[in-house]
Amino acid sequence: MSNYSIPDTESIILQNIYESVEKKTEIRQRDLARVAGISLGMTNSILQRLIQKGWVQVKKINRRNIQYAVTIDGMNEIIKRSYGYFKRTIKNVVYYKETLDSIIRKAQQKKINAVILAGVSDLDFIVEHTCQKYGISFLKTAEPESIKKTANTLYIYSETISSITIEDNSGNSGDNKLYLSSLLLTQRNNSD
Repeated sequence: MSNYSIPDTESIILQNIYESVEKKTEIRQRDLARVAGISLGMTNSILQRLIQKGWVQVKKINRRNIQYAVTIDGMNEIIKRSYGYFKRTIKNVVYYKETLDSIIRKAQQKKINAVILAGVSDLDFIVEHTCQKYGISFLKTAEPESIKKTANTLYIYSETISSITIEDNSGNSGDNKLYLSSLLLTQRNNSD
């Protein structure tokens, strides 16, 4: 399992300190707490830890104001974490592409001629590309309740829609349904 929690508040704080220096703007602990979505006390604690690790420097401007800066070691940590995030993202995209390719290829073999993606999905481009690859019509709708069930169609529900959310009154056996939420959960459990 990864060493980095999601969201990684250390990374958020480091990145925001770095950006404030780049933009030549002042950033206060209160600002960092707000963008990281944590309390002011927790932000202070994380800042102290980042200072102890040598990732952040503090410069006292006057008795009330201090300025934060990311050190070279802090920059290396940002790069390392960004690279790790990038690697995990690419690995996940490859997994989703291969899995969806397999599912849609099998659907084509079963004479499915259309795929309807219901809901807003971050994976829609993969589904659409794969449908084009196999010569299957691709449609998407933001309103899953508006779908009229038809034969020879694969219904894919976005990752924001669970199987509990959808009531299937069409008599559809469920063979032609895929919930991306279950696909995402499977990948998350396999990568732990």
